[in-house]
Amino acid sequence: MSELRLFDPLGLDPLEDTLRGMFRPWRTELQETAPRIKMDVSERDDAYTVKAEIPGVKKEDIDIRVDGNQVTISAEVKKEKEERKDGRVLRSERQYGYASRSFTLACPVDDSKTEARYEGGVLMLTLPKKAATSNKRVTVQ
Repeated sequence: MSELRLFDPLGLDPLEDTLRGMFRPWRTELQETAPRIKMDVSERDDAYTVKAEIPGVKKEDIDIRVDGNQVTISAEVKKEKEERKDGRVLRSERQYGYASRSFTLACPVDDSKTEARYEGGVLMLTLPKKAATSNKRVTVQ
């Protein structure tokens, strides 16, 4: 799914865009950003299936919360990089990032039967729907 953005024709600054584009080729190394969670949600009769792409994240750093029909997926990145030459540290970098996505489903989820797998940067969630409760009419005697 793509990210929705609001278009504001009066909010464009042509000078800023020109200057930003001018300096772009001189960058030698792009800064890594926080993880972006890209996801696809599909529905079957009995369950929802969520495929979320979260590359560069360890499965221990993924948090999934289900509350009724509200689902939240959060991920935290912790990377440390160190370059050494002849036993000396030339460069040491640390990067921390956090991303979260929440969405609401049409039906409540049975959280006791929810399954999650994470392999190769892809999180697969199976969110079974709760059994429909029937409304029972009570007659007054």
